[in-house]
Amino acid sequence: MIQAVIFDMDGTLIDTEKYYRICWPQALAHFGYTMSDEQALSMRSLGQPYAPEHLKEMFQDPDLDYPAIRVYRKQLMEEYLERDGIQIKPGAVELLEYLKEKKIQRAIATATDTERAARYLKQIGLYEYFDRIICANMVKCGKPSPDIYIYACQQLGLDPSACMAVEDSPNGVTSAYRAGCQVVMVPDQTKPDAELQKMLTACVDSLDQMKTLFE
Repeated sequence: MIQAVIFDMDGTLIDTEKYYRICWPQALAHFGYTMSDEQALSMRSLGQPYAPEHLKEMFQDPDLDYPAIRVYRKQLMEEYLERDGIQIKPGAVELLEYLKEKKIQRAIATATDTERAARYLKQIGLYEYFDRIICANMVKCGKPSPDIYIYACQQLGLDPSACMAVEDSPNGVTSAYRAGCQVVMVPDQTKPDAELQKMLTACVDSLDQMKTLFE
């Protein structure tokens, strides 16, 4: 029986993953690197220490200044979000209300840092729906390591097998699966390949469809 649902944030609850896809190439271009769309997609939900290692390997440059590039990428993101606002994914509020009524705990496990995660969720009125908000800076290794989901389950006081993770990206799915959670994917930028499908309890087109998993 599922006792808690742990949500990824970017691309799952809020429509921000598309901006990462734009801003990583723009930030890297500012520092003299050319990133393809496929390479940008590989960065989704990738946490420390994997993201800097991944970029250094991608561009064959051990001196790549990841902290500076990330700061610039975050600046670009803030400009996009200030211009466009933060859009909630269809069905998110309804699903959270449904889980609350069913007395199923709700948590966030996000690659975003604590300050921004709280700010985004408060800005769109979702913050109060969650029992726990777990961010990448709270664990040693980010996604695709299982650390963040293991820690989220510990904070909820539950075994991972009693928790359902909701993710939109391969790195997020891998993290939750390795932690021992049941994993539902709501694809955002790309569909799951055959290998990723093996990790999933279910794959749904939107959050609206998730209610059927609890019936």
